[in-house]
Amino acid sequence: MSSRTKEGAERTRRAIINTLKQNGATDAHQLAVQLGVTAMAVRQHLYDLQEKKLVTFTEEPRAMGRPAKMWALTAEANRLFPDGYADLTVSLIDSMKEAFGEEGLEKLLDIRARKQVAEYRKRVPEELPFKEKLLALAEARTAEGYMAEIMDDGAGGYLIVEKHCPICEAAKACSGICKKELDMFQLVLGDEARIARGEHILQGDNRCVYSVQMDETPVRSS
Repeated sequence: MSSRTKEGAERTRRAIINTLKQNGATDAHQLAVQLGVTAMAVRQHLYDLQEKKLVTFTEEPRAMGRPAKMWALTAEANRLFPDGYADLTVSLIDSMKEAFGEEGLEKLLDIRARKQVAEYRKRVPEELPFKEKLLALAEARTAEGYMAEIMDDGAGGYLIVEKHCPICEAAKACSGICKKELDMFQLVLGDEARIARGEHILQGDNRCVYSVQMDETPVRSS
């Protein structure tokens, strides 16, 4: 195989990985259509990635014919995306726990959260219409590696969908980080928003999803 052919195959495999990260479980035919290559080529790349333990599949029944293989990324594939200096962060968290105890760590997380809120408020002005606030927040989160987007939930509200967590290892070591994120969203979006987390990467889901509803009775943030 020539070097040019190898580079093309690597680009296609990376495109498959990125598409699965963005869209979740997808069959080979859908991937082929999205990437503009043949389904046979996609299947070959998927099997190569499966050998490297980067993808896996489940079978989804179809009305006619055999079940479809729905391909998705494995946890091992997370190493291909930004991790926010995971090893260093986890080490620092452990050191802070040892030096300051749980109460001291909580205070440090509060300081971090306040700084994040202040930074997001610069990028998400209070006077923006509500959906524009959400879009601005998603843009800020994407810049940090969260691969965030805003979707309508079909019931008058919105979903904040984050397809990657660049601080996943840190959040595993310190569950308070995820709790602070919910509080932070509330402070940035204002009292009119009701926010709840549905899907959660730390619980084994492929993404984090936050439901955001407008409320006529505002939530008072602390």
